[in-house]
Amino acid sequence: MRACQAPIANRITLLRDVDKDGVAETRTVFLQNLNSPFGMTLVGNKLYVADTDRLISFPYEAGQTSISAQPTKVVDLPGGTLNHHWTKNVIASKDGSKLYVTVGSNSNVAENGMDKEEGRAAIWEVDAATGNHRIFASGLRNPNGMDWEPKTGKLWTAVNERDEIGSDLVPDYVTSVQDGAFYGWPYSYYGQHVDERVKPQNPALVAKAIAPDYAVGPHTASLGLVFADGKTLAAPFNEGLFIGQHGSWNRKPHSGYKVVFVPFNGGKPNGAPVDVLTGFLNKDEKAMGRPVGVVNDQRGGLLVADDVGNKIWRVTSAKTAQ
Repeated sequence: MRACQAPIANRITLLRDVDKDGVAETRTVFLQNLNSPFGMTLVGNKLYVADTDRLISFPYEAGQTSISAQPTKVVDLPGGTLNHHWTKNVIASKDGSKLYVTVGSNSNVAENGMDKEEGRAAIWEVDAATGNHRIFASGLRNPNGMDWEPKTGKLWTAVNERDEIGSDLVPDYVTSVQDGAFYGWPYSYYGQHVDERVKPQNPALVAKAIAPDYAVGPHTASLGLVFADGKTLAAPFNEGLFIGQHGSWNRKPHSGYKVVFVPFNGGKPNGAPVDVLTGFLNKDEKAMGRPVGVVNDQRGGLLVADDVGNKIWRVTSAKTAQ
């Protein structure tokens, strides 16, 4: 996916549905003067925000409509003037002691040199108390959405794979993330399929590359990811994961531009993806919207952030006729 060219507001906006009718009544500037924020997660009374170049935290009390406190830096993240995949996401471990941060590559296939890829194409594990960090998994070209699979407790992520080797290669994917695993980028894709464009090669690393769990289509730009909580949508959408597919920029015909659901059984994908929310392309194949984040709203709805339509959509189960 190409880097976003639109101006970034550098703020977080708070929307509140006070009367619980599924429509936000209040809108306030919650945080400002950030630096291309993307991911955020609340742990107790501490809000973590993943800026493009650092992970920071803020104190938070229930009911606040804005935060004016200065941020506390947890850890610096790869950024700089060359910052190809700028989005950084963050999720906390169940006990809140560890934070997992996605850091995309600084290129398509390392054409800027591997020295520009230090700490990138990876998921970091960060100690919340000290900021000490390590690479949890690597070789992930551009990981974005993350969530914990409810039955196994495994971390899953959505990954955007490489471009410019055809409309049908390489499929983006969702996968469980193994501690210490290498997923191929830039030397190989989908396991040990070597990308001959990358010079010099690294056969030793390719031999260690593992294949991801589930392909979600080439160039779909799958970003958001959240597991069904069993309460949001009725069967068959009660066990599996939702994916926000931002959509292709370099494929004919277009791919993505929708939210899909991947059914699971026993903690693993079990069946073909099912469309949940579509209609983001008009009859001329122009984007009227592009899904990004997806999250359960704990009130029976799936929220979908749309960064072209500039909307938050709410998807609910169809009401049963009385």
